[in-house]
Amino acid sequence: MIHGQKKLNSTKEEFIKTIDLLFLKLELAYHYQFYKVFGTDERLSEGKKIWATSLKNIDNEVIINAVEDVISSQSFLPTLTDISKACENIINNDGFPSPEEAYLEARKSYQPRKNFKWSHPIVYFAGRKTGWNLLNEKDTKENFYVFRKEYVKLKNKFINEKSFEIDLSKDKDKARKPFSKSLFEKLRKKYKI
Repeated sequence: MIHGQKKLNSTKEEFIKTIDLLFLKLELAYHYQFYKVFGTDERLSEGKKIWATSLKNIDNEVIINAVEDVISSQSFLPTLTDISKACENIINNDGFPSPEEAYLEARKSYQPRKNFKWSHPIVYFAGRKTGWNLLNEKDTKENFYVFRKEYVKLKNKFINEKSFEIDLSKDKDKARKPFSKSLFEKLRKKYKI
């Protein structure tokens, strides 16, 4: 199942209707091209099977929205890959930075990290969970995969209504105490400075 997707609540019959509707929309939008590719009943039936198998883990509404997006933006009959990418774009359009963007943001952050202007709090928490030292080291695929794993976990928790807030109050409580002149004088005498 693609990340960010919900388990399907639809029945098999609803999914079949969605695939039929997808093909109807394609037929109406790309009439001549459609018949060139799916011109016989056998080819249409096989095409529907292949597309249904590839799109089976995607919500019906996402499939229809993706087809409508592609139809409105493409002059030529879309491929299964075009529709799959459109579905993925709809699924990933959730307001979060991509894992790649979040990784770059975490790497570019600086101390005090809590005060850094984060695009989303989960980027901060993913960076903290991954380890700032690891992120500050070399930019490697391994570091990215570690970060992405944490980021995706936190993103799923956030989607499932867990709240993430960066608590700045602890830093305010740890404000530095004023300089003690008497302590400084004692240390100077002790170490003869």
